[in-house]
Amino acid sequence: MSSDHIERPTPADAFVPGLLAGRVAFVAGGSSGINLAIAQRFAEKGARVMLMSRSAEKLDEATRSITEAGGVADFAAGDVRDPAAVAAALAACRERFGTIDIVLSGAAGNFLAPASELSPNGFRTVIEIDLIGTFNVLRHAHEHLRTPGASIISITAPQAVKPMVEQVHAGAAKAGVNMLTKVLAAEWGQHGVRVNAISPGFIAGTEGTHRLIDTAAKKESLLATIPLGRLGQLREIADVALFLASDHSSYVTGSIFECDGGLLVG
Repeated sequence: MSSDHIERPTPADAFVPGLLAGRVAFVAGGSSGINLAIAQRFAEKGARVMLMSRSAEKLDEATRSITEAGGVADFAAGDVRDPAAVAAALAACRERFGTIDIVLSGAAGNFLAPASELSPNGFRTVIEIDLIGTFNVLRHAHEHLRTPGASIISITAPQAVKPMVEQVHAGAAKAGVNMLTKVLAAEWGQHGVRVNAISPGFIAGTEGTHRLIDTAAKKESLLATIPLGRLGQLREIADVALFLASDHSSYVTGSIFECDGGLLVG
């Protein structure tokens, strides 16, 4: 199967201008990749966006990519593994832009490692970033949310439900994110807070996909397992997030949105 036998152009914009006008979005892990693409899409539709990740330099560049496109954004550097840093970043967001309507938690770490060679520290690091980091963001965001109507979105992965070799650490962490999503949806629904997650498949141009598919042979083998026969695009994930952040999904909570080209059914 050719790696480029099916390519999809950038999808047409099906969302109205100003869809998120007047709303405030906090994006953890927002300096690159899928999270930045989502933040840019939120800003494009009128949201004021606060980005958080560890590197102030990368955050400054990411913020400029939004403001130069006409959006409104700022950043607060911090590590999602540090509850105090998360709390400070959320407080900065509220002080800068007002009450928060949308929270996206997508900070993640991953690498290929057979379980027999994975160090306890390597396993712990991925759990701390992906799972504990997500908990820290959601837990500390709750007090800042504009309710009812607030939307929380986490980024999970197919490894949460599909066993993948050399991914025991990521699989365990993302399985936790899936359950965290469902439990918080059950607990916070009474306050009008919606909690969902997106499970992106292999997305072109992201560091995660580059690390996991590091040869042409691996890419060809992977595409053979994806019913749509191609990698996903950043914009396709961002549009799912935009739907979940908007009133179009006002009766959706506790859901894991698989945006993977059919990977889990292939």
